[in-house]
Amino acid sequence: MNDDWLTFLPDLGVTLTAVQQAQFVQYEALLLEWNQRFNLTAVRDPEQIRSRHFLDSLTCVVATGDLNGRSLIDVGTGAGFPGLPLKIAFPDLKLTLVESIAKKTRFLEAVVAELGLTDVVIINDRAEGLGQQSAHREQYDWVVARAVAELRVLAEYLLPLCRVGGTVLAQKGEQAKEEVVTAVAAISKLGGEPAVLHPIPLDAEAIHYLVTIH
Repeated sequence: MNDDWLTFLPDLGVTLTAVQQAQFVQYEALLLEWNQRFNLTAVRDPEQIRSRHFLDSLTCVVATGDLNGRSLIDVGTGAGFPGLPLKIAFPDLKLTLVESIAKKTRFLEAVVAELGLTDVVIINDRAEGLGQQSAHREQYDWVVARAVAELRVLAEYLLPLCRVGGTVLAQKGEQAKEEVVTAVAAISKLGGEPAVLHPIPLDAEAIHYLVTIH
């Protein structure tokens, strides 16, 4: 595995042991293997997997800080991003992964088993009704999503899952500022504080944003 992506981690406040680095190697191998049978992700180049999936997921730490001992639900996780990289980096994170496509949840189960991860719950369900279920409503410290929906819609899905004092985190691209403006009324109605944008310059061409709503 090319380790170039690891050089960015200290800037994010992330340190990986040899065991954790080996888990990322296993994760990448499983992703490449399963992608030959199922369309888990359009990103198939190993270096792109490390930068656009692993590193991009770990940029969440800029907003979350140390996640050990915290509870986090990743809604619409797909092939496990950003939830599983965060779980690898913070082994004591209590992680719930939500994915509506069954073949992707089977992949997630395989990764969790292969990597020996504990305290991970995988739910095959849609995001829309999850916040109305007592098992999940107002239960989580962090509620995260990447590339799931426009922020105005995301707020309706995610804020009900936050415990009082919890935070929504949405990973967004260059359209983040516009989405924050259009979501103001929905966020306020759902009991969220004004959204905060955290710019993340992943490369010279594009700035990504972490949008947090307390």
